Amino acid sequence: MIPVAAFNQRTVAVLGLARSGLSTARALRAGGADVVAWDDAAARREAARAAGITLADPAGLDWREIAALVPSPGVPLHAPTPHAAVLAARAAGCEVIGDMELFARAKLPARIAAVTGTNGKSTTTALLAYVLRACGRAAVEGGNIGTAVLDLPVLGDGGVYVLELSSYQLDLTKSFTADIAVMLNLSADHIDRHGSMAAYVAAKERLFLQQRPEQIAAIGVDDADSRAMFERVRTARPKSTVPFSANSPVPGGVFVQDGVLHDARLGPARPVIDLRRGRLIGGHNWQNAAAAYAAATALDCPPEAAARALLTFPGLAHRIEDVGVVQGVRFINDSKATNADAAARALACFDNVYWIAGGRPKEGGIGSLASYFPRIRHAFLIGEAAADFAATLADTVPHTRSQTLARATEAALTAARKDGIQNAVVLLSPACASFDQFKNFEERGDVFRDLVGSLGGGKQKVAR
Repeated sequence: MIPVAAFNQRTVAVLGLARSGLSTARALRAGGADVVAWDDAAARREAARAAGITLADPAGLDWREIAALVPSPGVPLHAPTPHAAVLAARAAGCEVIGDMELFARAKLPARIAAVTGTNGKSTTTALLAYVLRACGRAAVEGGNIGTAVLDLPVLGDGGVYVLELSSYQLDLTKSFTADIAVMLNLSADHIDRHGSMAAYVAAKERLFLQQRPEQIAAIGVDDADSRAMFERVRTARPKSTVPFSANSPVPGGVFVQDGVLHDARLGPARPVIDLRRGRLIGGHNWQNAAAAYAAATALDCPPEAAARALLTFPGLAHRIEDVGVVQGVRFINDSKATNADAAARALACFDNVYWIAGGRPKEGGIGSLASYFPRIRHAFLIGEAAADFAATLADTVPHTRSQTLARATEAALTAARKDGIQNAVVLLSPACASFDQFKNFEERGDVFRDLVGSLGGGKQKVAR
Protein backbone atom coordinates (compact mmCIF):
# COMPACT_ATOMS: atom_id res chain seq x y z
CA MET A 1 0.00 0.00 0.00
CA ILE A 2 1.06 3.61 -0.68
CA PRO A 3 0.11 5.83 2.30
CA VAL A 4 -1.22 9.25 1.28
CA ALA A 5 -0.32 11.89 3.88
CA ALA A 6 -1.48 14.91 1.87
CA PHE A 7 -4.70 15.07 3.94
CA ASN A 8 -3.27 14.25 7.35
CA GLN A 9 -5.74 15.25 10.12
CA ARG A 10 -8.28 16.44 7.55
CA THR A 11 -11.56 14.84 6.52
CA VAL A 12 -11.86 13.21 3.10
CA ALA A 13 -15.00 11.68 1.65
CA VAL A 14 -14.65 8.59 -0.54
CA LEU A 15 -17.55 7.76 -2.86
CA GLY A 16 -17.71 4.27 -4.35
CA LEU A 17 -16.30 1.30 -2.48
CA ALA A 18 -15.28 -1.20 -5.14
CA ARG A 19 -11.61 -2.03 -5.75
CA SER A 20 -10.23 1.50 -6.13
CA GLY A 21 -12.52 3.03 -3.50
CA LEU A 22 -11.49 0.62 -0.76
CA SER A 23 -7.86 1.07 -1.75
CA THR A 24 -8.25 4.84 -1.54
CA ALA A 25 -9.87 4.71 1.90
CA ARG A 26 -7.10 2.50 3.27
CA ALA A 27 -4.31 4.68 1.83
CA LEU A 28 -5.82 7.89 3.18
CA ARG A 29 -6.30 6.40 6.65
CA ALA A 30 -2.70 5.16 6.61
CA GLY A 31 -1.63 8.73 5.88
CA GLY A 32 -3.55 10.15 8.85
CA ALA A 33 -6.75 11.35 7.17
CA ASP A 34 -10.19 11.08 8.73
CA VAL A 35 -12.07 9.10 6.08
CA VAL A 36 -15.83 8.92 5.63
CA ALA A 37 -17.08 6.72 2.82
CA TRP A 38 -20.21 5.65 0.99
CA ASP A 39 -21.43 3.40 -1.78
CA ASP A 40 -24.93 3.25 -3.19
CA ALA A 41 -24.74 -0.56 -2.99
CA ALA A 42 -25.56 -1.96 0.46
CA ALA A 43 -23.28 -4.99 0.04
CA ARG A 44 -20.26 -2.78 -0.58
CA ARG A 45 -21.11 -0.61 2.40
CA GLU A 46 -21.19 -3.68 4.60
CA ALA A 47 -17.85 -4.88 3.28
CA ALA A 48 -16.35 -1.46 4.02
CA ARG A 49 -17.88 -1.42 7.50
CA ALA A 50 -16.35 -4.84 8.17
CA ALA A 51 -12.98 -3.39 7.14
CA GLY A 52 -13.34 -0.68 9.77
CA ILE A 53 -14.16 2.17 7.39
CA THR A 54 -16.52 4.86 8.71
CA LEU A 55 -19.66 5.20 6.59
CA ALA A 56 -21.54 8.44 6.03
CA ASP A 57 -24.28 9.17 3.51
CA PRO A 58 -22.99 12.10 1.41
CA ALA A 59 -26.45 13.66 1.47
CA GLY A 60 -25.92 14.41 5.17
CA LEU A 61 -22.39 15.81 4.98
CA ASP A 62 -21.46 19.44 5.52
CA TRP A 63 -19.20 19.81 2.50
CA ARG A 64 -17.62 22.95 3.91
CA GLU A 65 -15.90 20.69 6.44
CA ILE A 66 -14.67 18.17 3.86
CA ALA A 67 -11.19 18.72 2.42
CA ALA A 68 -11.74 16.58 -0.68
CA LEU A 69 -14.18 14.22 -2.35
CA VAL A 70 -12.56 11.18 -3.96
CA PRO A 71 -15.12 9.47 -6.21
CA SER A 72 -14.36 6.13 -7.82
CA PRO A 73 -13.78 6.39 -11.59
CA GLY A 74 -17.26 5.06 -12.32
CA VAL A 75 -19.05 7.91 -10.52
CA PRO A 76 -20.52 10.36 -13.09
CA LEU A 77 -18.80 13.75 -13.15
CA HIS A 78 -20.35 15.36 -16.22
CA ALA A 79 -22.89 13.59 -18.43
CA PRO A 80 -25.61 12.56 -18.37
CA THR A 81 -25.96 13.99 -14.83
CA PRO A 82 -23.21 14.43 -12.23
CA HIS A 83 -23.68 12.49 -9.02
CA ALA A 84 -25.41 14.54 -6.33
CA ALA A 85 -22.34 14.34 -4.09
CA VAL A 86 -20.14 15.73 -6.86
CA LEU A 87 -22.51 18.67 -7.34
CA ALA A 88 -22.64 19.33 -3.59
CA ALA A 89 -18.86 19.20 -3.22
CA ARG A 90 -18.30 21.56 -6.13
CA ALA A 91 -20.88 24.01 -4.78
CA ALA A 92 -19.02 24.13 -1.46
CA GLY A 93 -15.61 24.60 -3.07
CA CYS A 94 -14.47 21.13 -2.04
CA GLU A 95 -11.99 19.71 -4.53
CA VAL A 96 -12.98 16.57 -6.42
CA ILE A 97 -10.02 14.32 -7.22
CA GLY A 98 -9.26 10.66 -7.87
CA ASP A 99 -6.85 8.00 -6.72
CA MET A 100 -4.30 8.91 -9.42
CA GLU A 101 -4.15 12.42 -8.04
CA LEU A 102 -3.66 11.03 -4.52
CA PHE A 103 -0.84 8.87 -5.89
CA ALA A 104 0.77 11.98 -7.38
CA ARG A 105 0.54 13.79 -4.04
CA ALA A 106 2.34 10.94 -2.30
CA LYS A 107 5.47 12.24 -4.14
CA LEU A 108 7.30 8.95 -4.44
CA PRO A 109 10.82 8.90 -5.92
CA ALA A 110 10.17 6.19 -8.53
CA ARG A 111 9.63 7.07 -12.16
CA ILE A 112 6.20 6.86 -13.77
CA ALA A 113 5.07 5.54 -17.15
CA ALA A 114 1.42 6.21 -17.95
CA VAL A 115 -0.58 4.56 -20.76
CA THR A 116 -3.93 5.69 -22.12
CA GLY A 117 -5.97 5.45 -25.31
CA THR A 118 -9.21 3.81 -26.38
CA ASN A 119 -7.92 0.33 -27.19
CA GLY A 120 -4.82 -1.62 -26.22
CA LYS A 121 -4.14 0.10 -22.88
CA SER A 122 -4.00 -3.02 -20.76
CA THR A 123 -1.85 -5.01 -23.17
CA THR A 124 0.58 -2.12 -23.59
CA THR A 125 0.77 -1.49 -19.84
CA ALA A 126 1.49 -5.14 -19.08
CA LEU A 127 3.90 -5.39 -22.02
CA LEU A 128 5.85 -2.30 -20.96
CA ALA A 129 6.18 -3.56 -17.38
CA TYR A 130 7.30 -6.95 -18.71
CA VAL A 131 9.95 -5.34 -20.93
CA LEU A 132 11.22 -3.16 -18.09
CA ARG A 133 11.57 -6.16 -15.80
CA ALA A 134 13.35 -8.08 -18.54
CA CYS A 135 15.80 -5.17 -18.67
CA GLY A 136 16.45 -5.49 -14.95
CA ARG A 137 14.22 -2.67 -13.74
CA ALA A 138 11.97 -2.91 -10.68
CA ALA A 139 8.63 -2.30 -12.41
CA VAL A 140 5.05 -2.85 -11.27
CA GLU A 141 1.85 -2.30 -13.22
CA GLY A 142 -1.55 -1.22 -11.99
CA GLY A 143 -4.17 1.50 -12.04
CA ASN A 144 -6.99 0.72 -14.43
CA ILE A 145 -5.50 -2.77 -14.88
CA GLY A 146 -5.12 -5.29 -12.09
CA THR A 147 -4.02 -3.67 -8.83
CA ALA A 148 -5.44 -0.29 -7.81
CA VAL A 149 -2.68 2.30 -7.89
CA LEU A 150 -2.65 2.93 -4.13
CA ASP A 151 -2.38 -0.80 -3.42
CA LEU A 152 0.92 -0.99 -5.31
CA PRO A 153 4.13 -1.31 -3.26
CA VAL A 154 6.28 1.70 -2.45
CA LEU A 155 9.19 1.77 -4.93
CA GLY A 156 12.48 3.57 -4.56
CA ASP A 157 14.18 5.82 -7.10
CA GLY A 158 15.26 2.82 -9.20
CA GLY A 159 11.71 1.62 -9.73
CA VAL A 160 9.05 2.36 -12.32
CA TYR A 161 5.29 2.51 -11.89
CA VAL A 162 3.60 1.49 -15.15
CA LEU A 163 0.04 2.77 -14.90
CA GLU A 164 -2.97 2.33 -17.14
CA LEU A 165 -5.21 5.40 -16.99
CA SER A 166 -8.77 5.60 -18.26
CA SER A 167 -10.41 8.83 -19.33
CA TYR A 168 -12.44 8.63 -16.11
CA GLN A 169 -9.26 8.62 -14.03
CA LEU A 170 -7.66 11.41 -16.03
CA ASP A 171 -10.75 13.54 -15.48
CA LEU A 172 -9.95 13.41 -11.76
CA THR A 173 -6.28 14.50 -11.94
CA LYS A 174 -4.79 17.92 -11.35
CA SER A 175 -1.08 17.47 -10.73
CA PHE A 176 -0.42 13.91 -11.91
CA THR A 177 2.56 13.78 -14.27
CA ALA A 178 4.39 10.92 -15.96
CA ASP A 179 8.03 10.69 -17.01
CA ILE A 180 6.80 8.96 -20.15
CA ALA A 181 3.15 9.30 -21.18
CA VAL A 182 1.71 7.11 -23.95
CA MET A 183 -1.40 7.70 -26.06
CA LEU A 184 -2.24 4.69 -28.22
CA ASN A 185 -5.33 5.61 -30.25
CA LEU A 186 -8.69 7.33 -30.10
CA SER A 187 -12.12 6.24 -31.22
CA ALA A 188 -15.62 6.99 -29.95
CA ASP A 189 -16.06 5.50 -26.47
CA HIS A 190 -17.65 6.57 -23.19
CA ILE A 191 -19.43 9.41 -24.98
CA ASP A 192 -22.43 8.96 -22.68
CA ARG A 193 -20.14 9.66 -19.72
CA HIS A 194 -18.17 12.60 -21.16
CA GLY A 195 -20.98 14.17 -23.17
CA SER A 196 -19.12 14.48 -26.48
CA MET A 197 -16.15 13.13 -28.40
CA ALA A 198 -14.38 16.45 -27.86
CA ALA A 199 -14.74 16.12 -24.08
CA TYR A 200 -13.49 12.52 -24.22
CA VAL A 201 -10.41 13.61 -26.22
CA ALA A 202 -9.82 16.51 -23.81
CA ALA A 203 -9.83 14.12 -20.85
CA LYS A 204 -7.16 12.01 -22.53
CA GLU A 205 -5.07 15.03 -23.46
CA ARG A 206 -4.78 16.08 -19.81
CA LEU A 207 -2.09 13.42 -19.51
CA PHE A 208 0.19 15.50 -21.73
CA LEU A 209 -0.88 18.99 -20.71
CA GLN A 210 0.11 18.23 -17.12
CA GLN A 211 3.59 16.97 -18.01
CA ARG A 212 6.71 19.01 -17.36
CA PRO A 213 8.67 20.19 -20.43
CA GLU A 214 11.40 17.57 -20.04
CA GLN A 215 8.99 14.64 -19.71
CA ILE A 216 8.34 12.57 -22.82
CA ALA A 217 5.07 12.24 -24.71
CA ALA A 218 4.73 9.24 -27.04
CA ILE A 219 1.62 9.46 -29.20
CA GLY A 220 0.28 7.06 -31.81
CA VAL A 221 -0.54 8.65 -35.15
CA ASP A 222 -2.64 5.96 -36.81
CA ASP A 223 -6.01 7.70 -36.44
CA ALA A 224 -7.12 11.27 -37.13
CA ASP A 225 -7.90 12.32 -33.56
CA SER A 226 -4.58 11.01 -32.24
CA ARG A 227 -2.65 12.66 -35.08
CA ALA A 228 -4.32 15.96 -34.25
CA MET A 229 -3.39 15.53 -30.59
CA PHE A 230 0.19 14.69 -31.55
CA GLU A 231 0.45 17.90 -33.57
CA ARG A 232 -0.91 19.99 -30.68
CA VAL A 233 1.47 18.47 -28.17
CA ARG A 234 4.46 18.60 -30.51
CA THR A 235 3.83 22.28 -31.24
CA ALA A 236 4.09 23.00 -27.53
CA ARG A 237 6.95 20.59 -26.82
CA PRO A 238 8.79 19.73 -30.04
CA LYS A 239 11.84 18.17 -28.36
CA SER A 240 9.99 15.77 -26.08
CA THR A 241 7.17 14.47 -28.28
CA VAL A 242 7.65 11.17 -30.12
CA PRO A 243 5.28 9.68 -32.73
CA PHE A 244 4.76 5.97 -33.24
CA SER A 245 2.85 3.98 -35.83
CA ALA A 246 1.80 0.41 -36.43
CA ASN A 247 1.74 0.62 -40.21
CA SER A 248 3.78 3.42 -41.76
CA PRO A 249 7.13 5.21 -41.33
CA VAL A 250 7.16 8.26 -39.07
CA PRO A 251 10.21 10.54 -39.09
CA GLY A 252 11.73 10.96 -35.66
CA GLY A 253 9.66 8.17 -34.17
CA VAL A 254 9.14 4.43 -33.82
CA PHE A 255 7.15 2.48 -36.37
CA VAL A 256 6.36 -0.94 -37.78
CA GLN A 257 6.55 -1.73 -41.47
CA ASP A 258 5.82 -5.19 -42.83
CA GLY A 259 6.01 -6.55 -39.31
CA VAL A 260 9.47 -5.15 -38.59
CA LEU A 261 9.91 -2.61 -35.79
CA HIS A 262 12.01 0.42 -36.77
CA ASP A 263 13.54 3.20 -34.67
CA ALA A 264 14.01 6.60 -36.33
CA ARG A 265 14.42 8.76 -33.24
CA LEU A 266 18.15 9.39 -33.60
CA GLY A 267 18.52 9.63 -37.36
CA PRO A 268 17.68 7.38 -40.32
CA ALA A 269 15.28 4.56 -39.50
CA ARG A 270 16.99 1.35 -38.46
CA PRO A 271 15.30 -2.06 -38.23
CA VAL A 272 15.10 -3.34 -34.66
CA ILE A 273 13.29 -6.69 -34.65
CA ASP A 274 10.73 -8.73 -36.62
CA LEU A 275 7.59 -8.74 -34.49
CA ARG A 276 6.12 -11.63 -36.46
CA ARG A 277 8.45 -13.90 -34.51
CA GLY A 278 6.66 -12.98 -31.27
CA ARG A 279 3.68 -14.46 -29.42
CA LEU A 280 1.23 -11.56 -29.74
CA ILE A 281 -1.49 -12.23 -32.33
CA GLY A 282 -2.55 -9.52 -34.76
CA GLY A 283 -1.14 -6.50 -36.49
CA HIS A 284 -2.89 -4.18 -34.02
CA ASN A 285 -0.45 -5.45 -31.40
CA TRP A 286 2.36 -3.94 -33.44
CA GLN A 287 1.14 -0.56 -32.24
CA ASN A 288 1.28 -1.81 -28.65
CA ALA A 289 4.81 -3.13 -29.24
CA ALA A 290 5.98 0.12 -30.83
CA ALA A 291 4.60 2.10 -27.89
CA ALA A 292 6.17 -0.22 -25.30
CA TYR A 293 9.55 -0.17 -27.04
CA ALA A 294 9.51 3.64 -27.30
CA ALA A 295 8.59 3.99 -23.63
CA ALA A 296 11.01 1.37 -22.31
CA THR A 297 13.98 2.83 -24.16
CA ALA A 298 12.99 6.33 -23.02
CA LEU A 299 13.29 4.91 -19.50
CA ASP A 300 16.87 3.84 -20.29
CA CYS A 301 16.31 0.20 -21.23
CA PRO A 302 18.96 -0.98 -23.71
CA PRO A 303 17.25 -1.14 -27.13
CA GLU A 304 18.45 -4.67 -27.90
CA ALA A 305 17.20 -6.05 -24.58
CA ALA A 306 13.86 -4.26 -24.94
CA ALA A 307 13.40 -5.63 -28.45
CA ARG A 308 14.13 -9.21 -27.38
CA ALA A 309 11.62 -8.96 -24.56
CA LEU A 310 8.86 -7.96 -26.98
CA LEU A 311 9.04 -11.40 -28.57
CA THR A 312 8.51 -13.40 -25.39
CA PHE A 313 5.55 -11.53 -23.90
CA PRO A 314 2.68 -14.06 -23.66
CA GLY A 315 -0.21 -11.58 -23.92
CA LEU A 316 -3.21 -11.00 -21.64
CA ALA A 317 -6.33 -13.00 -21.03
CA HIS A 318 -9.46 -11.98 -22.96
CA ARG A 319 -7.47 -10.10 -25.62
CA ILE A 320 -7.28 -12.27 -28.76
CA GLU A 321 -6.41 -15.12 -26.40
CA ASP A 322 -5.98 -18.53 -28.00
CA VAL A 323 -7.96 -20.83 -25.70
CA GLY A 324 -7.65 -24.07 -27.60
CA VAL A 325 -8.52 -26.27 -30.54
CA VAL A 326 -11.60 -28.47 -30.43
CA GLN A 327 -12.17 -31.02 -33.21
CA GLY A 328 -9.88 -29.05 -35.49
CA VAL A 329 -11.55 -25.68 -34.82
CA ARG A 330 -9.57 -22.92 -33.14
CA PHE A 331 -11.24 -20.85 -30.41
CA ILE A 332 -10.21 -17.25 -29.67
CA ASN A 333 -11.34 -15.33 -26.57
CA ASP A 334 -11.45 -11.59 -27.30
CA SER A 335 -14.03 -10.71 -24.66
CA LYS A 336 -12.24 -7.42 -23.98
CA ALA A 337 -13.45 -6.15 -27.38
CA THR A 338 -16.30 -4.07 -25.99
CA ASN A 339 -16.66 -1.79 -29.02
CA ALA A 340 -16.58 -2.14 -32.79
CA ASP A 341 -13.11 -0.68 -33.17
CA ALA A 342 -11.67 -3.34 -30.85
CA ALA A 343 -13.59 -6.10 -32.64
CA ALA A 344 -12.15 -4.88 -35.95
CA ARG A 345 -8.66 -5.60 -34.66
CA ALA A 346 -9.59 -9.21 -33.98
CA LEU A 347 -11.51 -9.74 -37.21
CA ALA A 348 -8.50 -8.48 -39.14
CA CYS A 349 -6.41 -11.36 -37.75
CA PHE A 350 -8.39 -14.29 -39.15
CA ASP A 351 -10.17 -15.67 -42.20
CA ASN A 352 -13.02 -18.18 -42.01
CA VAL A 353 -14.45 -16.67 -38.83
CA TYR A 354 -17.44 -17.98 -36.91
CA TRP A 355 -18.13 -14.79 -35.01
CA ILE A 356 -19.83 -14.57 -31.62
CA ALA A 357 -20.93 -10.97 -31.08
CA GLY A 358 -23.37 -8.99 -29.00
CA GLY A 359 -24.14 -7.92 -25.48
CA ARG A 360 -25.10 -4.45 -24.33
CA PRO A 361 -24.61 -2.27 -27.43
CA LYS A 362 -22.50 0.85 -27.59
CA GLU A 363 -23.05 3.90 -29.74
CA GLY A 364 -22.37 3.29 -33.41
CA GLY A 365 -23.23 -0.39 -33.67
CA ILE A 366 -21.22 -2.60 -36.03
CA GLY A 367 -21.78 -0.84 -39.35
CA SER A 368 -18.14 0.26 -39.33
CA LEU A 369 -17.09 -3.41 -39.54
CA ALA A 370 -18.59 -3.93 -43.01
CA SER A 371 -15.18 -4.31 -44.66
CA TYR A 372 -14.54 -7.35 -42.44
CA PHE A 373 -17.84 -9.06 -43.22
CA PRO A 374 -16.33 -11.17 -46.06
CA ARG A 375 -14.13 -12.87 -43.44
CA ILE A 376 -17.18 -14.04 -41.47
CA ARG A 377 -18.63 -17.41 -42.41
CA HIS A 378 -21.47 -17.11 -39.89
CA ALA A 379 -22.29 -14.80 -36.99
CA PHE A 380 -23.87 -15.97 -33.74
CA LEU A 381 -25.53 -13.06 -31.97
CA ILE A 382 -26.13 -12.80 -28.23
CA GLY A 383 -27.58 -10.42 -25.67
CA GLU A 384 -29.41 -7.13 -26.03
CA ALA A 385 -27.69 -6.22 -29.31
CA ALA A 386 -28.76 -9.36 -31.17
CA ALA A 387 -31.68 -7.78 -33.03
CA ASP A 388 -29.80 -4.64 -34.06
CA PHE A 389 -26.74 -6.62 -35.16
CA ALA A 390 -28.96 -8.96 -37.17
CA ALA A 391 -30.46 -5.96 -38.95
CA THR A 392 -26.99 -4.66 -39.82
CA LEU A 393 -25.76 -8.03 -41.10
CA ALA A 394 -29.06 -8.56 -42.97
CA ASP A 395 -28.40 -10.61 -46.13
CA THR A 396 -24.67 -9.86 -46.15
CA VAL A 397 -23.55 -12.29 -43.44
CA PRO A 398 -25.38 -15.49 -42.47
CA HIS A 399 -26.33 -15.18 -38.84
CA THR A 400 -28.18 -16.83 -35.99
CA ARG A 401 -29.71 -15.11 -32.99
CA SER A 402 -28.36 -17.48 -30.35
CA GLN A 403 -29.06 -15.09 -27.42
CA THR A 404 -26.77 -16.84 -24.92
CA LEU A 405 -23.04 -17.41 -25.05
CA ALA A 406 -23.43 -21.13 -24.34
CA ARG A 407 -25.78 -21.68 -27.27
CA ALA A 408 -23.61 -19.53 -29.54
CA THR A 409 -20.41 -21.39 -28.68
CA GLU A 410 -21.94 -24.82 -29.31
CA ALA A 411 -23.64 -23.70 -32.53
CA ALA A 412 -20.44 -22.12 -33.83
CA LEU A 413 -18.51 -25.37 -33.38
CA THR A 414 -21.28 -27.33 -35.07
CA ALA A 415 -21.31 -24.94 -38.05
CA ALA A 416 -17.54 -24.93 -38.41
CA ARG A 417 -17.40 -28.73 -38.30
CA LYS A 418 -20.19 -28.99 -40.86
CA ASP A 419 -18.48 -26.61 -43.28
CA GLY A 420 -15.22 -28.54 -42.97
CA ILE A 421 -13.04 -25.50 -43.77
CA GLN A 422 -9.39 -25.54 -42.77
CA ASN A 423 -8.22 -22.85 -40.34
CA ALA A 424 -11.75 -22.24 -39.06
CA VAL A 425 -11.83 -19.90 -36.06
CA VAL A 426 -14.61 -19.39 -33.54
CA LEU A 427 -14.03 -15.82 -32.40
CA LEU A 428 -15.69 -14.28 -29.35
CA SER A 429 -15.20 -10.57 -30.07
CA PRO A 430 -18.49 -9.06 -28.91
CA ALA A 431 -18.19 -5.38 -29.94
CA CYS A 432 -20.41 -4.77 -26.90
CA ALA A 433 -20.31 -4.29 -23.18
CA SER A 434 -21.01 -7.39 -21.12
CA PHE A 435 -23.35 -6.02 -18.49
CA ASP A 436 -26.59 -7.45 -19.88
CA GLN A 437 -25.56 -11.03 -19.08
CA PHE A 438 -22.25 -10.87 -17.16
CA LYS A 439 -20.62 -8.85 -14.39
CA ASN A 440 -17.80 -7.75 -16.66
CA PHE A 441 -15.83 -8.76 -19.74
CA GLU A 442 -13.56 -10.96 -17.61
CA GLU A 443 -16.47 -13.11 -16.47
CA ARG A 444 -17.72 -13.33 -20.06
CA GLY A 445 -14.30 -14.49 -21.24
CA ASP A 446 -13.91 -16.96 -18.38
CA VAL A 447 -17.29 -18.49 -19.18
CA PHE A 448 -16.30 -18.80 -22.84
CA ARG A 449 -13.02 -20.48 -21.91
CA ASP A 450 -14.87 -22.97 -19.72
CA LEU A 451 -17.39 -23.64 -22.48
CA VAL A 452 -14.58 -24.41 -24.89
CA GLY A 453 -13.09 -26.79 -22.36
CA SER A 454 -16.40 -28.60 -21.97
CA LEU A 455 -16.88 -29.01 -25.73
CA GLY A 456 -13.78 -31.04 -26.39
CA GLY A 457 -14.09 -33.71 -23.73
CA GLY A 458 -10.42 -33.34 -22.86
CA LYS A 459 -9.17 -33.86 -26.43
CA GLN A 460 -8.58 -30.19 -27.13
CA LYS A 461 -5.59 -28.13 -26.14
CA VAL A 462 -6.94 -25.36 -23.95
CA ALA A 463 -4.68 -22.52 -22.83
CA ARG A 464 -5.34 -21.34 -19.29
